[in-house]
Amino acid sequence: MATSRRHLRDRVIGAGIAHGSLASPAEFQNGSLQERARLEEPDLARPSQGASRQHSSMDSQRAKARALEAEIAALRRACIETQAPGDDDSQVWKSFQETHQSDSEEWGLSKDLRSHLGSLESELQFLSRLTGISIRNYCKNTEDLTNTEMAEKSIKKVLQRHRLSGNCHMITFQLEFQILEIQDKESLSSVITDLSIIMEPTEYSELSEFVSRAEEKRDLLMFFRSLRFFVEWCDYRKRTFKHFKEKYPEAVQLSEGASSSCMGIRNPSQPGFELVIVWRIQIDEEGKVLPKLDLLTKVPLRALELDKNRVIETAPLSFRTLLGVLGIEATLESLIKSFCTEESSYSQTVNNYT
Repeated sequence: MATSRRHLRDRVIGAGIAHGSLASPAEFQNGSLQERARLEEPDLARPSQGASRQHSSMDSQRAKARALEAEIAALRRACIETQAPGDDDSQVWKSFQETHQSDSEEWGLSKDLRSHLGSLESELQFLSRLTGISIRNYCKNTEDLTNTEMAEKSIKKVLQRHRLSGNCHMITFQLEFQILEIQDKESLSSVITDLSIIMEPTEYSELSEFVSRAEEKRDLLMFFRSLRFFVEWCDYRKRTFKHFKEKYPEAVQLSEGASSSCMGIRNPSQPGFELVIVWRIQIDEEGKVLPKLDLLTKVPLRALELDKNRVIETAPLSFRTLLGVLGIEATLESLIKSFCTEESSYSQTVNNYT
């Protein structure tokens, strides 16, 4: 609108200049421009040389002057009808304020969302560090199962389909499960109607049976809780075997590396005799994770016949007793020292055989 008014003003000023003078605003408003145009017209009664040519030129100038006067009058009417500049400026300012306020509200909302998202990410990272479980991908679909009869009774029935993938330390998994929610005026109930667990192949054979049991019970909480403790026990077993292998490199044998579930103990001075520690990690029906350690002996039959004190025969039972008293690490330490030192009763039995 402001551009249109400037264009009109320029045309008016230009018209005044073309006519021979520049009208002031006051003259423009009171119509004095027309009066000045009439006063400045040439005097037709005054004789001059070449009167015929001047007469023709003056007629042409009069025609141009009349055309300019008509255009000025039209422009004046257009200016009067145009909205006042103050009103237009106030409208523009009001529009600017509304836009600024809208932008400010959107910025504030966006800032709150970013802050909330950052808080959720921090909580998720904390839970990942606490539990060792990281969720990489997740999607959810919702289906409204509410029919007309339920709606009349203010009952809402919704089926949620969830799919996620993640890992718990070195074990990766994929889950697909459905949750049925039924809500009325007084309560809300949720139940898992289907659970499917896909585990990538691992060296942990104990997990397959546990996964089948979790799917059968549709117990999602048990799966995550038990998986976490299972992985922690596996990591502890790995670190323990690695520790004794580094401490007794000649006596301790790990056929499958530190991730093995078995550790062999050999006396370098007595070939043919070996103790094997079998360390399993079991998950019971309720999802409780428990370590189970057994001792196996590999000795020649002749050595068993010469074992008058039944040291070899009672070794597995004595091993379990020591586990209950000393714990895992102290028991393994004691067993290695007993088997590899000359003073132990087991070594004396081996020496008697040899």
